[in-house]
Amino acid sequence: MGEKSSVLVPLNEMLEDALKGNYAVGHFNINSFHWVEAILEAAQEENSPVIVASSNRLIDYLGGFQSIAYFVNKTIEAKNITVPVALHLDHSDSVERCFEAIDAGYTSVMIDGSHFPIEKNIELTKRVVDYAHKHGVSVEAEVGTVGGNEDGVIGNINYADPQECLRLVEESQIDALAAALGSVHGPYKGEPKLGFAEMKEIFELTKVPLVLHGASGIPLQQIEKAIEYGHAKINVNTECLQAWTNSVYEYIDSHKDTYDAPSILKAGKQAVKAVVKEKMKDFKSSNKAN
Repeated sequence: MGEKSSVLVPLNEMLEDALKGNYAVGHFNINSFHWVEAILEAAQEENSPVIVASSNRLIDYLGGFQSIAYFVNKTIEAKNITVPVALHLDHSDSVERCFEAIDAGYTSVMIDGSHFPIEKNIELTKRVVDYAHKHGVSVEAEVGTVGGNEDGVIGNINYADPQECLRLVEESQIDALAAALGSVHGPYKGEPKLGFAEMKEIFELTKVPLVLHGASGIPLQQIEKAIEYGHAKINVNTECLQAWTNSVYEYIDSHKDTYDAPSILKAGKQAVKAVVKEKMKDFKSSNKAN
């Protein structure tokens, strides 16, 4: 078993507080270990709960579940991070991978069976929930298809069916539901248009915290409405990646003689940190850490 810091908390505790407080907790993906520091420093400075997430496709690149959990815990300890932190596995397509994350000390996992028929989705999700809940770990699942590039898979938007959402929640007892309602992973072409009528119906039917994937680039007014309609977890990755890349390009362009990796990477880290802090303000989670 991986080490568990006293600060790491299950996702359901955070999201229940968020629903009551009319705010959302930001989920920010790790793309290197510098990003862990950027995300945690931002959360501490904003006094905000935070979800540090590792995408399923990057687990091996980052050294495996044990390495990720160890580094997150040790960074929390070294930087004296006192705000609530959840460590989350994003978009796992495998029950076994979810089990590995749980055994390594993750406090939240997402099993994504959304590309299967609802019966198969429920079956996979229930297996993960049964194991996770025995270990005090929260589970997120998805219905419908978020468009764009999702862990290397290009897909079109497929709206979640409200009755399928209800079945998944009731039969698997998940803690959070990602209902695809018009968002996409990656940059948007034109202004995104979320399905707010469907969103309201699904939240009223299921009564569980909703998760908004692909939030980068969604106008603040729509974000606020999504929170009003039950979204307690909002995922951001593309905007952080864009900020990191632009900052690194700019630094290299203005320091053409440098080959000092820490200086280059520090510029990227600061850019990510700034985006995370901005999103926490937008999601109204600043100063909501208990």
